[in-house]
Amino acid sequence: MIAQLGQTLDGFIATRTGHSRYVTGPEDIRHLHRLRALVDAVVVGAGTVVADDPLLTVREVVGPNPVRVIVDPSGRVDPRARVFRNTDARTLWLRSAQRPMPAPVPPPVEVVALEEREQGGFAPVDILRLLAARGLSRVLVEGGGITVSRFLAAGVLDRLHVTVAPMVLGSGRASLTLPPVDRLDQALRLRCRHFLLGDDMLFDLELHS
Repeated sequence: MIAQLGQTLDGFIATRTGHSRYVTGPEDIRHLHRLRALVDAVVVGAGTVVADDPLLTVREVVGPNPVRVIVDPSGRVDPRARVFRNTDARTLWLRSAQRPMPAPVPPPVEVVALEEREQGGFAPVDILRLLAARGLSRVLVEGGGITVSRFLAAGVLDRLHVTVAPMVLGSGRASLTLPPVDRLDQALRLRCRHFLLGDDMLFDLELHS
């Protein structure tokens, strides 16, 4: 289980309006595509699809496309989004079992009803169980900040890749948002390797030894 984010020096992944193309440079984009090629499934939240309309396929390197998993409990994502119209990879559209289901969508899109066990979303462990039942064990959580934060707070990530670009926004959408702590010794202190990707710095953070 790995998650990744690209952020500014001051910890933002996008402007207040959601504009994020692109915070990091081309070397980091290629690194992201390598990660996609190495996993069975790539998970993104509804906000990422609404803001960026990504394809979530492997294009910058040679490799297979992962299954695309859209976490959308409230049904925010437009059925005309590119992840639903593009047929280069399978797509799982995770919707709340407590809310109305969308109209039928053509394959290779599969709408999956999942119980909401957390306020405003699904429990990460439920998502991982669902994916494991489909044989999808190698998972990349690609964004956005809220989705990555949920998986990090749940303690289910093995690694976290954070790429920091030499850019300052001053305000915007935060990279990670976790429950508050009162003292520094309560913070996550992670084992780290770092690599230069063009002008950006990749922090490869180990969460489970």
